[in-house]
Amino acid sequence: MKDKKERSKPWGGRFQEPTHELVEAFTASISYDRRLFRYDIEGSIAHAKMLARQGIVSRGEARSIETGLKDILREIEGGVFEFSPEDEDIHMAIEKALIGRTGEAGAKLHTGRSRNDQVALDVRLYLRAEIMAILDGVASLKAVILDLAGEEAETILPGYTHLQKAQPVLLSHYLLAYREMLDRDESRLRDCHRRVNVMPLGAAALAGTSLPIDRAYVARLLRFPEIAHNSMDAVSDRDFIAEFLFDASLIMMHLSRFCEDLILWSTGEFHFVEISDAFTTGSSIMPQKKNPDVAELIRGKTGRIYGNLVALLTLLKGLPMTYNRDLQEDKEPLFDTVDTVKACLNILAEMVRHLNFNREKMVQEAQGGFSTATDLAEYLVMKGVPFREAHGIVGRLVRFCVDSQKDLASLSMEEFGRFCPLIGEDVYDRLSIRSSVQSRTSYGGTAGMQVREQIRRIEAQGRSRPGRRKAP
Repeated sequence: MKDKKERSKPWGGRFQEPTHELVEAFTASISYDRRLFRYDIEGSIAHAKMLARQGIVSRGEARSIETGLKDILREIEGGVFEFSPEDEDIHMAIEKALIGRTGEAGAKLHTGRSRNDQVALDVRLYLRAEIMAILDGVASLKAVILDLAGEEAETILPGYTHLQKAQPVLLSHYLLAYREMLDRDESRLRDCHRRVNVMPLGAAALAGTSLPIDRAYVARLLRFPEIAHNSMDAVSDRDFIAEFLFDASLIMMHLSRFCEDLILWSTGEFHFVEISDAFTTGSSIMPQKKNPDVAELIRGKTGRIYGNLVALLTLLKGLPMTYNRDLQEDKEPLFDTVDTVKACLNILAEMVRHLNFNREKMVQEAQGGFSTATDLAEYLVMKGVPFREAHGIVGRLVRFCVDSQKDLASLSMEEFGRFCPLIGEDVYDRLSIRSSVQSRTSYGGTAGMQVREQIRRIEAQGRSRPGRRKAP
């Protein structure tokens, strides 16, 4: 009985003892790799068509295979297909079901291929589709940020370095900085997509096949612009997954930094932003609490994505050529990363649509911390004072203000004159925060004219689609 069961496995011919039930459970990946079913069936249909075209199977057999595979696809999509741990993985589950329906024709499907190149194909088909879905999420968040930047084009915000007040900036300038990060994320993903979009099928186990297959034909059917050049590399390469996980880690890092700011700004100490009730939660014991849990979870999930990247790199670092069963462990970090990044992009875009900024508090805080000190130093530079000397003069002025409990704009001309006789009445125009912001006209600076030009440039490139910001 057991021997019969063992011989029923596709690879069971040379085995005399059955697989231990613990091994069955330990090695099975069907519980998670079943999500590859669409891509496994798509690749198998293309492979069957190629086999018929090359005369390796008959056209009737190929039609029977295709019909059987499409029936299986409908059953899986309908939730009526029965999976079993004995099937090991999605490839064996589908093949067993196909043979049960088509007999000898289904048994011929695996001709000229191995699970090694089959799984590499499935993962590439899966990932190239998911990258496009993630790109849609990036585009939506970029659009929301751009819309919000346009609405907050006049709002002044204290800019920080070292989490200390530095210089006043426009809130729109701050928002567009995150859009720049997302632009780079998009560029990296598109570049990664190009390397994912390479067809490995036909590499077989590792050495290719002696059968007269046509890899170029399969590549055309599956819309691959390039074919893997080396059969050994084709079955062992997971660089494209590692690259994707790195790109995803950078996306999450950018989202996490944005969320960190929102978390800080939503505190009573800052009170720069109000996050909608719909995107916050309360406390089980403290009735007054309104917690930014969505932002905190995005920040927390970032570490999980980093872990997935490190897990895969660690998995790959010691593998001998070519395929090893260790590579089965590439899928869970990949699937988890795809799901997590998509969810975070989606919910953050919705949350940002419903932010309310406390403009008055931002302006009030931007006026503190001697944030126009650099403007005063540059004012002295325009009077002919070397910058390093001007820096020292303003530093002493700030020290005087700290000791006198004054700010720079409240100093009298007499007090200014004690430190530098070149300071005139026109200095007061340079010490307002609005004047400070509008003076930063260098390319990429925070001046309104530069920010508006950046928004116009983005809109002209058609990057503002899709997604409009909803009223809070």
